[in-house]
Amino acid sequence: MRRTFPLLLTAAALLAAGVTACGDSGEPAGKGASSGSGGGTRSVTIGAIAIVDTAPVYLAQSQGFFKKHGIDAKITSVQGGAASITGVMGGQFAFGFANTTSLLTAQQQGLPLKVVANGVASTGERDTDYSAVLVPEGSPVKSAKDLAGRTVAVNQLKNIGDTTVRAAVRKDGGDASKVEFVEMPFPDMPAALAKGRVDAVWEVEPFVTQATGQGARAVAWPYADAAPDLTVAMYFTTQPTLQKDPELVKDFTAAMNEALAYADAHPDAVREILKSYTSIPAEAIAKIKLPKWPAEINRESVQTVADDARQDGTLTKDADVAALLP
Repeated sequence: MRRTFPLLLTAAALLAAGVTACGDSGEPAGKGASSGSGGGTRSVTIGAIAIVDTAPVYLAQSQGFFKKHGIDAKITSVQGGAASITGVMGGQFAFGFANTTSLLTAQQQGLPLKVVANGVASTGERDTDYSAVLVPEGSPVKSAKDLAGRTVAVNQLKNIGDTTVRAAVRKDGGDASKVEFVEMPFPDMPAALAKGRVDAVWEVEPFVTQATGQGARAVAWPYADAAPDLTVAMYFTTQPTLQKDPELVKDFTAAMNEALAYADAHPDAVREILKSYTSIPAEAIAKIKLPKWPAEINRESVQTVADDARQDGTLTKDADVAALLP
């Protein structure tokens, strides 16, 4: 996670300067949240990555779940979880979306983050999960253990990709310490794999479907292999926001829980909303494998990720998972 640490440290500096995500009945610090007159609708800005995983937050807006709970939501697209964390800490967003490892890393850096809703989960099923390690046609790699001694591309180093890939290698009986990871944007991975620049790539949808359509073959499903029904990412705010405006947090959580349940039960609605905020071609949207969106966080899986990240050195001490989760 080479690009992530400076961003999180910037957020820590903002915290030290006394900046919080939003105020109470007065003016918010930044644009994260503001109160409506007389306790009415509150305007809230949410930092979220424009990917398949975040479909429920867009459905919460389009289906009226935010409005039902007195929230006028503005969703701002960010490049990744680090930007979301920095935005929440700096007051630009009241709430954000980030993967489990990013949140654990931020917590270890001393940032007072608090998870308030589930984000997205693995299907828990190999062959049908929305994340996979892919190799080119003809590769001698047959399963996760064969990745030892190979080069694997991930979108960020020291994050949920390499953490779960190593877990999959260990579970398959391989030496996870011998996997070499290189950092590469998801869209660049299929071409890099086809040209032999790396031995394998860790991808998520829609790039799994794209790469397999070009002849790549899945040999591991790290999210499904790392833990049953892995909680991949979550929505969060800051401890000061929770303390100063618990009703806002309660209403946001209620709206998101409804949206998560709706997304899980209406895959056609998910595929339709993806057309409105992503650049995924319509023909690809029809084919991609969707994740799961349970309302409940799989706490045991978050602890598993924390333990794996500690074992790999991504975390430098044991994580306080209970303090991070609701």
